[in-house]
Amino acid sequence: MHEVVTIETTGLGDRSYLVHDGEHAAVIDPQRDIDRVLAAAQAAGVRLTHVLETHIHNDYLTGGLALARAAGADYVVAAAEDVSFDRVPAGDGDRFRAGRLTLTALATPGHTPGHLSYVLRHDQSGPVAVFTGGSMLFGAVGRTDLIGPDQTRDLTRAQFRSVRRLAGELPDPVAVYPTHGFGSFCSATPTSGTSSTIGAERVSNIALTSDEESFVRELIAGLVAYPRYYAQMGEANRRGPGAPDLTPPAAAGPAELQTRIRAGEWVVDLRQRGAFAGRHLAGSISVELGDPFATYLGWTMAWGTPLTLIGSSAAQVARAQRELARIGIAPAAAAAGSTEHLAAGQLSSYPVSDFAGLAARWRTGGKVVLDVRRADEWQAGHLAGAVHIPFWELEGRSGEVPPGGEVWVHCASGFRASIASSLLDRAGRRVVHVDDDWEQAARLGLPVTAEG
Repeated sequence: MHEVVTIETTGLGDRSYLVHDGEHAAVIDPQRDIDRVLAAAQAAGVRLTHVLETHIHNDYLTGGLALARAAGADYVVAAAEDVSFDRVPAGDGDRFRAGRLTLTALATPGHTPGHLSYVLRHDQSGPVAVFTGGSMLFGAVGRTDLIGPDQTRDLTRAQFRSVRRLAGELPDPVAVYPTHGFGSFCSATPTSGTSSTIGAERVSNIALTSDEESFVRELIAGLVAYPRYYAQMGEANRRGPGAPDLTPPAAAGPAELQTRIRAGEWVVDLRQRGAFAGRHLAGSISVELGDPFATYLGWTMAWGTPLTLIGSSAAQVARAQRELARIGIAPAAAAAGSTEHLAAGQLSSYPVSDFAGLAARWRTGGKVVLDVRRADEWQAGHLAGAVHIPFWELEGRSGEVPPGGEVWVHCASGFRASIASSLLDRAGRRVVHVDDDWEQAARLGLPVTAEG
C-alpha cells in the first residue's frame, strides 16, 4: 500500500507531496516552510528518508536542503544541475528506495534542461504514480522560457518529447502529480482539474493532442509575462536556501512607519482592499492578504526594497511573513493594530467604484482611465482611450500617467488595481479604484477595442 499526501501552496499555485508506505516516506518538491512537511510526516507516523527535487525551481525557494538536513534524509537533485551543496545526484533510470516504495527518475527536460520526473512503484508492482514537476501538468505543460530566450525554442521541443515519453512509457491508470499548474505562472497555459491520470492526459494534454510544430508554435505564442522575482529564485536554489526565520519582525511604531515611508521603503497594508481605500496610513501600499498575495507583491516591489508590514493583528502579519518567506522576502519590521493608532493622524483615502460607475462618468472630462493588466490582456481587448501601464511597472512610470483629474484604475478583478491605486495615491494623484470584473465593462456598453 502507499499513500500520497498533497501539501498545497495555493498562493503560489504549487503542490508538494509526501508519499509513504506506512513506515518510510519521501517528499517531492517541498516548499521553504518545511514545518508543514514535518507535521504531515509526524501525523502519518512515518520516517522521512528521501527528499527529491524535480528541478531547480524558478517560482519559489525550495525547502529541500533544509528538510533533508532536519530529517536526516538523502537530498536528491539532478546530476546535471550545478549546485553548491552536497546532494545525491540523480540521472535517467536511477532508483531511490524508501521502505517498500521505489522512485525511478526519468529525464523529462523542457521546463528546465535538467528536469526529472519520478515514477512510483510499491514493492514489485508496476508503476502506480508519477511526480511530474513542471513537465506534464493537468491538460498543459510547464512554461519553457524561464531559463532564457535563447533556449526557449529548444526547451519547448524537449518539453513536447518529454510529455510524449511519459505517455509512451506509463500505462493509463498511473496517477499524475505535478508540482505546478494550480494558478502558478510556471504553467505555460491554463490547467484544468485537480487530479489526473496518464489515460486522462492522453485526451486532454496539449502535448498529446497536437503535432510537434503546432505545439511549439502555440506554446511560444501563448507565453505571457511572469513575476519579476522569478529572476532571483534559480540562483538562490542552487546555493541551497536554509529554513526561513519566522520569528516575528521587529515592531514599528507610528514614528518609524513615517520614517520608512519618507525613505521610499514599502510599507504594505495587508487589509482588505476596500478597507484600505476607506482609510489608510498615507504613503502606505495596499497588497491584500489573499491569493495570490506573495506573487503580486514580489512582482511589483523592486527586489531588495526594505519592506514593513501593517496588519490588523499579529496573526495576519505572521501569515504574510510565511507566504513571503517562500519567495525569499523577509520583512524588516511590522506593525499591528488600528489604522488610526498607527497613522498618528497621517491618514489618506480614495473612492472605490465599479465599471457601472465608470460608465456613468464615461462622457465627462477630467479623468484618465488606467489599465494595469498584462500586455496580453490589453491586446485581447481594452477600453478605447485608456492608458496602459502594467501594474509592476507603475512605480517607475507613474509620471507617464497624464496629469490632471481623476485616475480611474482597473485590472481584471480589482486585486492588481488596488496595488496600482495605492501607488498613485502615494504619488499624490487623485485615484478611483475600479474594483470589478473586467467582463462587466463590455456588458455595460463601455467601448472595448483591440486597436492601439
